[in-house]
Amino acid sequence: MGNGMIIIIDELNRHKYASILEDMYKLRARVFQDRLGWEVKVTDGKEIDEFDDLQPTHVVSIDDDGDVVGCMRLLQTTGPHMLADVFYSILEGEPPLRSAQVWEATRFCVDTAKLSGGKTRNSISYVTSEVMIGAFEYAQKAGVLDAVAVIDPVMNRVLKRSGNAPYDYLGNAKPMGKVTAMAALMDCSDERIESVRAFSGIRHDVFATDEDIHARRSARMNRQKAPASKPIGDLHDYFAQQMRDANDAEEVDAVKRLMQAVEEQLSDGGYQPERRHS
Repeated sequence: MGNGMIIIIDELNRHKYASILEDMYKLRARVFQDRLGWEVKVTDGKEIDEFDDLQPTHVVSIDDDGDVVGCMRLLQTTGPHMLADVFYSILEGEPPLRSAQVWEATRFCVDTAKLSGGKTRNSISYVTSEVMIGAFEYAQKAGVLDAVAVIDPVMNRVLKRSGNAPYDYLGNAKPMGKVTAMAALMDCSDERIESVRAFSGIRHDVFATDEDIHARRSARMNRQKAPASKPIGDLHDYFAQQMRDANDAEEVDAVKRLMQAVEEQLSDGGYQPERRHS
């Protein structure tokens, strides 16, 4: 099914992926502020918090168009992290987990506006699974045994449905603003990775190569630079202007031939251009 889409961005390589990180922060703003109505700080259309300054690892999914369509943040629990410093009331007085072998997973989101339903490559379900597989495989290689995630009941159901059910929970679910927050534990085990792969049908290596990333992002940049196609009415105005500017019969004929070629192409596509009468 093609190459993987997951990029791991950490402190060592973030200089190579500045524009991808920017798009990731923008996606987080669209999801957390605009769609979910969370009280997050958004500046210049980007959602960035103090934990992003602590050298986290970002697991980012890009699609064939080179757009960022999913992400998750991984942070060591040995230093400040959200469960210890923001959502500590969930723990009900218990000390937070602190271990080099336990990482916190937060800020998970997917681009529901761009992705579809179902389980195809461009679906919410597929990208969710791919981000999870990427996060667990990366964490496992880094010697991490468990991930703790602050989630809501909706995400809890998603995890259970997608072969990724938490094996335990810390403290108790607590209302936090508009959402109920709970702390879930997931092991970074071969069994869990296999369970998510089996659910999603993802069998390939999920990690994108530098060449893949470069090719997709370059194509995306070229599309953004390309002039927007002119509406039909504008085309007629353009041809009328060309006629007026024609210096001789040969140039008039050239414009007519171009007009005819464009109209044939449009009508082949089943779309007759609207004629403008001056």
